[in-house]
Amino acid sequence: MAEEDTLGFEQAREQLTEVVRTLETGGLSLEESLALWERGEKLAAICQQWLDGARARLAAATGQSNGEHPDGEA
Repeated sequence: MAEEDTLGFEQAREQLTEVVRTLETGGLSLEESLALWERGEKLAAICQQWLDGARARLAAATGQSNGEHPDGEA
């Protein structure tokens, strides 16, 4: 099991923030930058999965099943 599989939302978001900070700082080789970018993509996907799951739970709890937001927006 990869480390990413066990990260909670907050952990993944925190690590993603650090990846972005490091990339913005610069000074990395192309290879290091690419590896960090790929890590960031994985972390962003983890965050999105958590958000999608939370959105689905919220929809279930509020009786929404057609993808509408509780405030009526699509």
